[in-house]
Formats: sequence, C-alpha cells, structure tokens
Amino acid sequence: MKIKILPWTLVILWMGLIFFFSHQPATESSELSTGITEVIVDVVNVIAPDNDFMFNQGVINFSIRKAAHFGVYLVLGLLVFNGLIHSSIPRSKAIILALLICVLYAISDEFHQLYVPGRSGQVSDVLLDSSGALMGILLMNAVRRVRR
Repeated sequence: MKIKILPWTLVILWMGLIFFFSHQPATESSELSTGITEVIVDVVNVIAPDNDFMFNQGVINFSIRKAAHFGVYLVLGLLVFNGLIHSSIPRSKAIILALLICVLYAISDEFHQLYVPGRSGQVSDVLLDSSGALMGILLMNAVRRVRR
C-alpha cells in the first residue's frame, strides 16, 4: 500500500504547485519571470562582459514563461505515469491515461486562470502543457524500459 501512496502524493503536491503558480495575479507572475530574466542577463554579462549580445528581454521573458509551462507539465507527466505504473495499470493504458489526466488538468488550469486578475486561459498553453506532459510520459516510459 505504501508504494502506491507515495507516487500519488507527489502527483497531488505537484498539481498543487501548478495551481499555486496559476493562481498568482498577472503582476506577481510577471515579477517572477522578469526576475528570472534579469538573472539570466546578468549571468551572461558576467560570463561574457564584453559581449555584443543585444538582449530582447521581452523575448527572453516570453521564452522563460513558455519553458516553465512545458517543464512543469513534463514533471507532471512523469509523476502521473509513475503513479499509474505503481498502481498496476498496464504500460500502454498508463501512457494514454496519464496523457488524458495531464491534458484535463491543463484545461482546468487554463480555465482557472480566467478567474485570476490579469490572467487569461489560452488554448496554446494547453497544447504546450500537453506537449510537456507527453514528453515526460515518454521519457519515464523509456527510462523504465531501459532499467528492465
């Protein structure tokens, strides 16, 4: 029983983290990604102080926000697939079910953002989230196959 509880606890905690970040008003969310963008620019300037790079911080910030969508759902895909495998769901069904769970969560997450000040729900984010989840599921499946 213990083996089944831990993987699903991690799924629920990760979903809670996604909800937490999605529930941030646009100003807070923007401050977070802008802060990360500034750190990246500062690091590049330290590594290459005489660089001729022209940074478009808007493009970097946008890229960071989209990479975060992909990354958090990649982890969610890993965790959900792992939970299903530990629940004795056959591998082929686990892949499909894990993707379905992640896509439904991405849809609900974007719907939730419709009610957060300054945020909006976007179909493109659902597609990006779903792509990240699929990558996580396939990655975990490949790791499990190699380990066997």
